[in-house]
Amino acid sequence: MSYVFAGSFVAWAVVGSIVGGYLTWAAGTKGGKSALEKHVPQRYLSRLTGWVERHGMLSIFIAALLPPPIPLLPFLLAAGAFGIPRGRFLLAYSVSRTLRYSLIGWLGFTYGRRFVRDFQRLLAGWSTPLLYIYVSMVVLGTIYALWKFNKQRKATT
Repeated sequence: MSYVFAGSFVAWAVVGSIVGGYLTWAAGTKGGKSALEKHVPQRYLSRLTGWVERHGMLSIFIAALLPPPIPLLPFLLAAGAFGIPRGRFLLAYSVSRTLRYSLIGWLGFTYGRRFVRDFQRLLAGWSTPLLYIYVSMVVLGTIYALWKFNKQRKATT
């Protein structure tokens, strides 16, 4: 695989992330404060909004650079809700996502084959049990989600 081919994956990941981030920012400009109050726990809301109001572009840059489990969506909504200009938002978000996905692409290109080879060697006899565990978790998660949805639906009626 060439650097050009790997770079195209990075470019598409960056473009997709920027489009999604921009749509979230735009949603934040139209009612983002109420969405934040509804979906972000109160103990985090004041810190989140204070950080975005004080640091603006830096808060978007850092949140977009950090890996999961750091929730990016509240920062993007807050950026729109608190009036970070579109150009500044796109600049900070685009640079951050380009850096992040370029690093991930480089790591995958440089160490990917070795990682897959070592992973296959170490887990040679574990693929079937791991598949069963994964499928079981998906089934249990689906059952729990349906139970929770049904419970909430009954509570609202």
